[in-house]
Amino acid sequence: MIPSVGVMRNHEKKPVIRTVGLTRHYTRNKQTIEAGRGLDLEIAPGELVAFLGPNGAGKSTTLRMLTTLIAPTAGTAEVAGYDVTRDRAAVRRSIGYVGQGNAAGHQYRGRDELFSQARAHGLSRRDARSRTDELLDAFDLTEHADRPVSRLSGGQRRRLDVAIGLVQEPAILFLDEPSTGLDPQNRVNLQEQVRRLNAKLGTTIVLTTHYLEEADALAGRVIVIDHGRTIADDTAAALKSSLGDLVSLEFGSAAHAMAGAAGADRIPGAHVTVTDTVVSVRAPFGRDAAPGLVADLAAAGTPVTRLEVVGPTLDDVFLNLTGRSLRESNETASAVDAADIAGDQNEGAAA
Repeated sequence: MIPSVGVMRNHEKKPVIRTVGLTRHYTRNKQTIEAGRGLDLEIAPGELVAFLGPNGAGKSTTLRMLTTLIAPTAGTAEVAGYDVTRDRAAVRRSIGYVGQGNAAGHQYRGRDELFSQARAHGLSRRDARSRTDELLDAFDLTEHADRPVSRLSGGQRRRLDVAIGLVQEPAILFLDEPSTGLDPQNRVNLQEQVRRLNAKLGTTIVLTTHYLEEADALAGRVIVIDHGRTIADDTAAALKSSLGDLVSLEFGSAAHAMAGAAGADRIPGAHVTVTDTVVSVRAPFGRDAAPGLVADLAAAGTPVTRLEVVGPTLDDVFLNLTGRSLRESNETASAVDAADIAGDQNEGAAA
């Protein structure tokens, strides 16, 4: 069980995160790179929101602006009621942040890192020790707590990163690619910790990810970002249902396939394509329409030899919105990534 230290929650309807026209530009090799383009956003208390998009889409840039690590080029943002430009210290006191890199020094013990963070947040030595023990237990790190961080596994380090981000029990937690580099088991374990934190304590959680399954499994709300701009914002279920199921019908001949396509075209909202002897039908509630379609085609003398129905994925949603696969887009990191990291290092140090 993730412990609580009695931090008061904001139960008002007022958004805890609000942006208007949030924009971030970089100059790289005399070219302007738009990592964030006029983002308008409201996140209510207790939401679990995933920013989904390919590498270089602007997800991490958005998180870094919201956590005051880099300043917006234009627009405004408020986090926990504080302006991210004018009230950076107040924002930082109100949030937890887990970046992509390791938060703990490699030569230090995990226990010492947690204790130091607790003291830095103003806890007494006694409370800091208690909080450290609670977090070590919550993230299954107690037996590894006295090892140097360099001797921890990747999953153990990542859990320690999240524990450090939770030292002051923030009402708002930002997680930047929390599962990157983790094996499947540790990824599932970390996702479970995030769910428990949101469900048990009502923590508002905003995470970035390019893992489709992670966004689908975790988030109550998915914001799809591409080229620095929001292109979709809804629940994962709503985004997928708006696209519809994919029904694949195989026939014994190309002539039968053409006749099958004509029949499938009568399904409301259907998008039909034919490849040789296979008819592909993308339609809302295609799963429900498939049995009746197969029966009608058989009665008309064009029997289906193979039927497959596949529910839509978030990758299908991204493909429909952009014309390319999210999985394929992630294979190549764009120039935004390098510029973003450089900007983070320079401006974060200045802050």
